[in-house]
Amino acid sequence: MSYSYQAQDVRNPVTERGAATKHRLLAAAEKCFGEKGFYPTSIADITREAGVAQGTFYVYFDSKEAILRALVHHLGHELRRESAQAIAGAPSRAEAERRGFQAFFRWVARHRNSYRIVRQAEFVDRDIFRWYYRKLAEGYARGLERAMGTGEIARADPEVLAYCLMGIGDFVGMRYVLWEEEEGHGDGAPAGGVPQPVFEEVMRFILGGLKKGGE
Repeated sequence: MSYSYQAQDVRNPVTERGAATKHRLLAAAEKCFGEKGFYPTSIADITREAGVAQGTFYVYFDSKEAILRALVHHLGHELRRESAQAIAGAPSRAEAERRGFQAFFRWVARHRNSYRIVRQAEFVDRDIFRWYYRKLAEGYARGLERAMGTGEIARADPEVLAYCLMGIGDFVGMRYVLWEEEEGHGDGAPAGGVPQPVFEEVMRFILGGLKKGGE
């Protein structure tokens, strides 16, 4: 099943300058929502952070809820794009998993606020919250299904497996990127904030579970 989401209260700019302004507003919303929370943040906070007049906000978004939806949509698109670029040309599913998890942890290190933003979205608009994860799982499941078809990994329900693997990445990223950097313990590890021994342990678990065996 292919999942789509179309917001009716977000408008796309028609010029490069407009696109740059909208991007600044989204970046400002990411910072404000991530640091202050959705409800305490005002539209004035966002426009002040973006360095634009408050009226400019309404050129692109009808409300604070609208920019949250647009932001979650944008974050999801960027994460999927970076993941796809990272695994492109991988010689095996095992290597694709390594590259994909590395890309995810690097992305989380740059977008630490995404954890709070996506979770807050569940209480503002459940449709965009579900869309975010369903779109991630949709592409992931396709790649896993192809690997099952070529015999690289054990046969299983690809959607169930995709959510299991996403859960691993989500919580490991939360523990070793988000929490460590919040507490001032981040070590700039090559895996994007996840210490290399932790990353290798995650890979051993994942690749061991994906191996064909017992069939």
